[in-house]
Amino acid sequence: MPFFLYVGLFLVLPTAIIAAGAFLDANNGFTLDNFNHLSRNYVVQATITTTVVSAITAVLGAALGAILAYAIATGNPNGVLRRLLVSASGVLAQFGGVTLAFAFIASIGPAGFVYLLFQAHGFDFYAKSIWLFEPIPGLSVVYLYFQIPLMVLVFLPALDGIKPQWREATESLGGNTWHYWRHVAGPILFPSFLGATLLLFANAFSAYATANALINQGAPVLAQQISNALSSEVGAVEPGFAKAIAVEMVVIVTVVTVLYSLLQRRTARWL
Repeated sequence: MPFFLYVGLFLVLPTAIIAAGAFLDANNGFTLDNFNHLSRNYVVQATITTTVVSAITAVLGAALGAILAYAIATGNPNGVLRRLLVSASGVLAQFGGVTLAFAFIASIGPAGFVYLLFQAHGFDFYAKSIWLFEPIPGLSVVYLYFQIPLMVLVFLPALDGIKPQWREATESLGGNTWHYWRHVAGPILFPSFLGATLLLFANAFSAYATANALINQGAPVLAQQISNALSSEVGAVEPGFAKAIAVEMVVIVTVVTVLYSLLQRRTARWL
């Protein structure tokens, strides 16, 4: 009961309030115009940009995080290095927002000490454009900072569930490393890997503070469009429209989360 009360107050109730408000106009009358406005060019572009950035960081974060998780899993399960890396991943996975954006700006930004050091030695990685303040690749690079550690946390238990006896059985039947990963470990880990990738996609898709601190012009991220609709500098405040955008994000994240849950359930049968 405490769990359902918690979920009801902090998840179901806010979602219901947002969904109901999306169907109200300025006079609290029923309308569908808020959802019709989702076809505005800048909203469509923000949806595409957010989806692309989320997909790129999810795939790259999953691949790099899986490699790091595998390196951790093959080490001493009770070693200091494993505990250190897992603890660091837990901290870095939650390191975001303004602090993360400032860290990148202060280090590799146009006035950052790393950039100035490289520039002094004849290497200017901002020669063509200041890509750090662009959604791709700037925002994608910043997102990877917390996407990779998150992948380590969610994928490491699946790797720990792989039994050494399965490799021994493969070798006793004449198989090699390729056969083991192709026919045994790979199919078992793939649902977990795909599910973790979907989780990373949802994590990036719903991020706001980091993108808003790094790119505050043009509002390329969908979450920034909600902020603009709630506090427009030109007075065009549209709370119903903001809630309609929020409903769009909730639907997308919900679909991804349901797929993640189904894949995790499939993985649990083996692990």
